[in-house]
Amino acid sequence: MSTENLSRELASYAANLKLQDIPSDVVSRAEDLLVDWFASAIAGKGSRAVEIVAQFAQNMGGFDQSHIGPSEILVSRKTSSPYLAAMANAAASHVVEQDDVHNGSVFHPATVVFPPGLAVAQAIGASGEDLLVAAVAGYEVGIRVGEFFGRSHYKIFHTTGTAGTFAAAATVGHLLKLNPTQMLHAFGSAGTQSAGVWEFLRDAADSKQLHTAHAAATGLMSAYIAQAGFTGAQKILEGKQGLAAGMTSDANPGKLVDQLGSRWALAETSFKYHASCRHTHPAADALLQVMLAHQLKPSDIAKVETLVHQGAIDVLGPVTDPATVHQSKFSMGTVLALVAHYQYAGLQEFAKHFDDEAICSFRDRVTMTLDPEVDTAYPNRWIGKVKVYLNNGKVLDGRVDEPKGDPGNTLSRAEITDKAMRLAAFSGGATPAEMSHAIDILWNIRKQAKIGNLLPSN
Repeated sequence: MSTENLSRELASYAANLKLQDIPSDVVSRAEDLLVDWFASAIAGKGSRAVEIVAQFAQNMGGFDQSHIGPSEILVSRKTSSPYLAAMANAAASHVVEQDDVHNGSVFHPATVVFPPGLAVAQAIGASGEDLLVAAVAGYEVGIRVGEFFGRSHYKIFHTTGTAGTFAAAATVGHLLKLNPTQMLHAFGSAGTQSAGVWEFLRDAADSKQLHTAHAAATGLMSAYIAQAGFTGAQKILEGKQGLAAGMTSDANPGKLVDQLGSRWALAETSFKYHASCRHTHPAADALLQVMLAHQLKPSDIAKVETLVHQGAIDVLGPVTDPATVHQSKFSMGTVLALVAHYQYAGLQEFAKHFDDEAICSFRDRVTMTLDPEVDTAYPNRWIGKVKVYLNNGKVLDGRVDEPKGDPGNTLSRAEITDKAMRLAAFSGGATPAEMSHAIDILWNIRKQAKIGNLLPSN
């Protein structure tokens, strides 16, 4: 396939998308994802890494001033510039590992789409419909860039940090009404700054929050400077010295424009049920299936073998003895231990029990084995398969083809609301009344002529 004008075609799509182009069920799904994202952002309050980024944003925006811009920093109830608010909110919404994920691109769209989208919408007085259309543009672009990068990219690079710059640029560029040429320049600037590698997991470092903060802010900046006339590479993705040349060995250029306007990748996005890396969810659900079907207790289980794809081994393999709550969310053994003991690996379970003796003992009896079927299906399908070895010598098999939260096993609006209220209660980031009010605004965002603050200011 010729790669002559693919970046330009993708940029033109992002610039020209209109509300009437989008099926009503896709717009409704965007509202669902917006509510889900907002809850994850509120849940980030109190996280040391998030608070550092939020304080940085406040300091850089005006030092000791509390309210120095039009855009809301959700964890602090302060306001700042769109750039700095996007940075802070993107860091906040990725820390508890409850934000959405698109399977085929192995990409978390919401955390790099809605922070810059909300910040700019508040700054320019955009409507709720404007925000939703811009968000759809961001999802469609970011997901396709993630798919374009291929599996080899994800082995080293955190796709949410790399493809995320394009998603953010598309979202903000659409809000700013960039024309196709300006949008292409924004993509060029966003891509040349894209970054994020997995090495941080080995050290329990805070970098994952920096990946999303940087991607959201970089994409926003790229759109604004493109509007002002700043130029970027015309083939930043597929060019001879573009991102594919340096970041992947199996790029698929056709993915960049895959069924634009007819396939809605946003609708393929999954919600996260467990508060952990998505690579752990299929096996966790499969283990829970076996335990419930056979009425097993954790003490009945000698060991668990998870049958996984290579991506799970690449990301989760380095985490053998997690030192922090966040690192433990990338430990297959810890997640399965929590599910075995509590039937759910939620925020409270991680915070209270990730290093309990019983959890650590179970964790150390969990292994990962590359499975050809699971690996071949990935990333389009994330199959969960486990072998559960009992103390009595029996071996039980579990399988889940669609983990909880996938489009075919999705969360209802009631479940999304319940999840949101739990996340707010966990962090104390909003009272029940404040959270209910904000959620009501977001469910009805299409009626908002001008988006204001979602939470009362301090």
